[in-house]
Amino acid sequence: MPDIPWSTPTPAAPGAEVYVMASRFETATLTGAVRFFLKAPGIIRQMRRAPGAHGVALRARVLHRTFLTLSAWEDRDALYRFARSEPHRSSSRAASAYMRESVFTYWTVPATELPLGWAEAERRLAEQEAGR
Repeated sequence: MPDIPWSTPTPAAPGAEVYVMASRFETATLTGAVRFFLKAPGIIRQMRRAPGAHGVALRARVLHRTFLTLSAWEDRDALYRFARSEPHRSSSRAASAYMRESVFTYWTVPATELPLGWAEAERRLAEQEAGR
């Protein structure tokens, strides 16, 4: 399944620090993975329009029931405003019924490091999971 590559909705100001979130979701069933996958394009579109969004990418492994997200934000508040807005809010609640596991990690980087790559996100997610 192809990735949705990094896109930059709003470039960060030169010299800014951006707030980064990486997540890994694993569904309990293949049906759940298909549901998650079908909702993903709408959520990505929402992220691309969200105030304060500086970047977003998705890595979908439907047959492995695993999805990774990577996003960069103006600050933590911009991320939280997005997370509480529709359709993300309702989709997240619905997904909890078929989710097996979710891992989140957060950090900041200089805007000059955008776009972000998957290697750092996967390393940080693995550390987060190991620390549970």
